Amino acid sequence: MSKRKGVVHIHSSQNNTIIHITDVTGAETMSRYSGGMVVDQDRDKSSPFAAMQAARKASEEAKNKGVEKVDIKVRAPGGHKSKSPGPGAQPAIRAIARTGMQIGKIEDITPVPHDSTRRAGGKRGKRV
Repeated sequence: MSKRKGVVHIHSSQNNTIIHITDVTGAETMSRYSGGMVVDQDRDKSSPFAAMQAARKASEEAKNKGVEKVDIKVRAPGGHKSKSPGPGAQPAIRAIARTGMQIGKIEDITPVPHDSTRRAGGKRGKRV
């Protein structure tokens, strides 16, 4: 087991949080967990607790495979949808730090549309 560097991809939406740990190139998956894999109730998938549990399990599995240093990439749904990460992003980062992994840089990779398809809602907007 050699000291290896990895990348933690955190996709945090309003409905779920997905933690995916890969090698630096992104080709090899070390570990992958989501909020729905660690809680029983569907309504709890997006909770900070579920994100912490998923991040803890994923980072421990990656540590067993030799990963000691990680960079973190946080992604929100983006596009027409929300450009701010869901409620599980911060707790997931905190849980990864608690497992003893060295964190390099944390960056936001939320996709931003430059010019895209028309938003849903019609000519007069969404009726509320």
